[in-house]
Amino acid sequence: MDSHSTHFSDVTLLITHYNRSGSLERLLRTFKELKCSFDDIVVSDDGSKKEHLNAIRELKKRYTFRLITTPQNKGLANNINKGQEAVKTPYTLYVQEDFIPKPAFPTYFKDALAMMNEEKNLDIVRFYAYYPYPYLTPYKNGFSRMSYKPWYLNYTKIYYYSDHPHLRRSSFLDKFGRYVEGIKSDKTEYLMCLSFIKKKGKGVFLTDFNAMFEQKNSDDEPSTVTRSNWRHENTNFFVVWGRALYRQIKYNYDLIF
Repeated sequence: MDSHSTHFSDVTLLITHYNRSGSLERLLRTFKELKCSFDDIVVSDDGSKKEHLNAIRELKKRYTFRLITTPQNKGLANNINKGQEAVKTPYTLYVQEDFIPKPAFPTYFKDALAMMNEEKNLDIVRFYAYYPYPYLTPYKNGFSRMSYKPWYLNYTKIYYYSDHPHLRRSSFLDKFGRYVEGIKSDKTEYLMCLSFIKKKGKGVFLTDFNAMFEQKNSDDEPSTVTRSNWRHENTNFFVVWGRALYRQIKYNYDLIF
């Protein structure tokens, strides 16, 4: 191995993929350019079109990974579940195929892995977000501890968990349950957030959440997931506060029941 290479033992890179083989190739290529390697790489495909599956099989000639397929599209939840079940190492780095690791990745990831090894009650280290988690306490090495309390007023507190790039223990499904299949991805993520909080998950958050990854889509391979953006909603004072009150009631109700 190159003396400047970094191999992350006990880690599987889990990539979920659907009809974006060009983006997948870019992700694998960038990790190689950063001289980062893992004990294993699993590509979990969600029933992509034939041309993309053929492209992935071509990629296997240049990159080492295991391809887990399904005969038909079953949604993101199923794709994560079957991919996670194929992981054999203690830790999983979860990344969707439209992300690109940045040069700072090796340093931050080494620190994240060290924290996981040192703190046995730590369930997740989050590396990316569209906006910062609202309740953070500075910790170390550029990371902050996330905290959740029912009386916290910022309703984005519910996203204590996120599907964006993160490191987690591979026993994640055993502790927090499988991702709920057959529903929209936003709802799946929301239900995992509830489970993570109910089962007292613990996590840290990369304070500079744009330092390790960027998300990039092209006209040729646009995003296959549509997410609502709360920052672009109606800004009328009464509408904003009405929605905030509704969310507080709904989230606390869902967590209790």
